[in-house]
This record gives sequence, C-alpha cells and structure tokens, in this order.
Amino acid sequence: MDTGNVLFAFGLTLFAGLATGIGSLLAFLCKTTNRKFLSVALGFSAGVMIYVSFVEIFFKAKDSLCAVMGARMGYWTTVIAFFGGIAFIAIIDKFVPSDENPHEIHNSEELNDEGAKNKFQKLHRTGMFVALAIAIHNFPEGFATFMSALQDPTLGIAIAVAIAIHNIPEGISVSVPIYYATGKKGKAFIYSFLSGLAEPVGALIGYTILRPFMSPTLFGVTFAGVAGIMVFISFDELLPAAREYGEHHLSIYGLIAGMAVMSVSLLMFV
Repeated sequence: MDTGNVLFAFGLTLFAGLATGIGSLLAFLCKTTNRKFLSVALGFSAGVMIYVSFVEIFFKAKDSLCAVMGARMGYWTTVIAFFGGIAFIAIIDKFVPSDENPHEIHNSEELNDEGAKNKFQKLHRTGMFVALAIAIHNFPEGFATFMSALQDPTLGIAIAVAIAIHNIPEGISVSVPIYYATGKKGKAFIYSFLSGLAEPVGALIGYTILRPFMSPTLFGVTFAGVAGIMVFISFDELLPAAREYGEHHLSIYGLIAGMAVMSVSLLMFV
C-alpha cells in the first residue's frame, strides 16, 4: 500500500482526534466560578453524547450486524451489546474509588467546607469518566476514519471533518469538569488532549494488529457497546452534575443545544 496514502489517512485521523483540544481551549474562556456556563456546558456535552449514541452509533452497529446475521438476530445482538456497554462502564464505576485525596479548590469564593469539597471531587471524577468514555469511543472511530481515508480520500476528508466538529464539544465535556474541580488548565487540557489522541492510536492499532481480524460483526458489537457506554455516562454523570452546579433549565437548554449542534454537523455530510 502506498506510503503517501497511509500518511494522509493517519494525518486526517490525527486532525479529527486533536479537535478535542480546541474544545478544551474554548472551555478556558470562562471564569472559574461561572456555574451557569458549567451547567450549560455539561448539559451540552450530554446532548451531544446521547444524540450521537442513539441516532448514529447505535444504528451503524445495527446495520452492520443485520447485514451479517439477518434482521432479527442482528437487532438482538445490537441491543445485547448496547446494554453490555452499559454494564461494562457501570462495573468500572463501582470499582473506581471516590477521590480520597483532597483537591485544592481554586475559585473566587474559596469554598473550604467539606460539602463543597465533595462536590468538586465528584466533578473531577465526572471528567475522568467522560475522558474514559470518549477515549473508548475514539478507538473504533479512529480506525473507521483511517480505513475510509485509505479507500477513498475524499470520503475520508468528509468523515474527518464531521468527527472533528463533534470532537470539539467532547473536548469541552472532558476539560470543563476537571478544570472546575482542580482549577488547573494544564491538567484539563492534557486529559482532553489524551482522550483525542485515542483516535490516531486506534487507527494505528487497527492498521497494524486488528485489520486482519476486523469484520462487520466485530465492528457492530464494538459500536453498540460504545453507544451504551456514552449513554450511561450522560445519564449517570453529566446530567446530574449539570443540575447540581447550575440551574435546571440551563442544563436542559444545554442538552437541547448539544443535540441540535450534533444533528446539524451530521446533516452537513449526508
């Protein structure tokens, strides 16, 4: 295979993945104690993840599995894999301990009471879980972008741009909770950056190791599981945090806005 095509495909995947860093930088434009922005941003991120899981990822998985197994068995396998992803991240949630070490709280009010400290610890944990979910999601996404670009560079460009667009709010969803919990822009950016790097890493793994074993069945099961993971994160972590750190209506407005932006970004490349 031509080295130039491989490098071009990898470059597109890297570009799409690193768009999470753009979202992280945008998050830093807000003040540390701007809880209204925090509520909207968390709701926005939940809207993006819920919409893309139910509208795009789940049905891509279903189409792939139904093409191989038939309509009935393919649909059943998709549903089982979807709830399997939920079970997977729920188990991780149970085994990841709560933050025991106190985090220095950096905000204008200098909240020192134990209740406030616990809230910021929960927020930090939310950011970590979102980073994990996005990194897991970006592995197969990066492989899909890479292989599409190898087969058709024009199609690869369109897919990479579409993925980059929805990676921007994903970067916000990682960096905002960590930034608000620790007050450290560098730490928030690093985690956001690393979650995006999972995309080109997924491309490399897929090209060097997984490609001989990849099949529509494996692709479908993986994507359905990823959809379940993202839905669990949204309902268990993002939305409760959005309501806790802001006004209820603001979190819902952010949720609807996230769905709208995600739907438009997908429609642009239909």
